Amino acid sequence: MDIKIGFVESPRELVITTDTNQDEVAEQVTEALSNDAATLQLTDAKGVKYIVRARQIAYVELGTTTQRFVGFAGA
Repeated sequence: MDIKIGFVESPRELVITTDTNQDEVAEQVTEALSNDAATLQLTDAKGVKYIVRARQIAYVELGTTTQRFVGFAGA
C-alpha cells in the first residue's frame, strides 16, 4: 500500500510503500494528528523508518490494499 504525506508550506510529498494494514496506518495517523506535539512513525516495506512531526502534516492519502496487475495478467 502506498501512503502519501503532504506537508504544510511544501509542494513535495513523501511517498511510503508499506505492507501494513490500511486500518492500522489510519489509526496511527489519527493518533498522531490528535496531539500537536506528537510524531508519526511509519516503516516502509524495506524496513526504513520515517518519523514526521505531526504539526507539519497537511494531509495523508492512504492507498488501497488491493493488488494491482501489470499487463494482461488481470484480463
